[in-house]
Amino acid sequence: MSTVAYAVDMSASGSARVTYKNGDSSEVTGNPYGMNSSIAFTGSGDVNGYETSLTIVSNDLSTGMSSAALTVDLGDMGSITFDQGTGAGGISTIDDKTPSAYEEVWDGLDTLAGDENGLVGGGNSGVFVYNTTVAGSSLSIQYGKGGSAANADNGSTEGISGSSYDFAVTNSSLVDGLEVGLGYGKIANAGAGTNGSDEDAHYTAYASYSMNGVTVAYQESVVEDNTDGGADEQAKGWGIAANVMDGLSISYGEREIEFMNASAAHVTEDQEGFAIAYTMGAATIALQNNEATNNNGAAGTNDENTEIALSLAF
Repeated sequence: MSTVAYAVDMSASGSARVTYKNGDSSEVTGNPYGMNSSIAFTGSGDVNGYETSLTIVSNDLSTGMSSAALTVDLGDMGSITFDQGTGAGGISTIDDKTPSAYEEVWDGLDTLAGDENGLVGGGNSGVFVYNTTVAGSSLSIQYGKGGSAANADNGSTEGISGSSYDFAVTNSSLVDGLEVGLGYGKIANAGAGTNGSDEDAHYTAYASYSMNGVTVAYQESVVEDNTDGGADEQAKGWGIAANVMDGLSISYGEREIEFMNASAAHVTEDQEGFAIAYTMGAATIALQNNEATNNNGAAGTNDENTEIALSLAF
């Protein structure tokens, strides 16, 4: 009996974040303190002539796998990944490209089930991703059956039929400091009903420019809800972020989402957020305040979130 040994490079990284959160005056906060922890294990090596890597991530207080990805590098032909929630590619990688010193201007604000918050993408679990470079542009294509779900081996998920596909194209070689991108997708939904469609369409495009430590960006997105009575969402957003000194950065951004109600007046949600962060070595302390009016497309409904966070990387 003989055995063959294969050289595999293994690495581990982790992070922890302790937060203080304060919502708007209508929300009751009991204990405002929380913690997020993450450990990522990565192994890579040659498998039949192809560089292959496996990433396993455990987040929060979970004792099992939170997300994982298996990638085969095909050299000049690109790479293929089976993704279980890491966000390896597709349109969701460019759902919001406006800059921020900490989190996005919508982070921590209340959302309703079925409200996409004007963000494109149908999930990153149980999907195949192909990444390559074409004529100086990065191309990322994602494909999945039914709804996004992290199934175990020999498992399946019921509830949504059909297929979902989306892609993102980005380019940062046209002009120094300029990055542009666009994306499109057809996302399977939970049911068509009588007059609806079993696919939603997602579109987005952005432009970002950086110079002397300052980055500005603008983005527009459309999320079509093609189910019976669904409300399409049209989002526009901009942001500016600056490194004001070594380790210190600030940002401000605004975003509006127009809810195109099928049988009622359209309502526009306005979001804005400010963030400041200071990083020294592996430690970052950040403060962010986000606000929204007409939250979730409900006229007169407002929301606010303030967060202070200490993050450590190791």
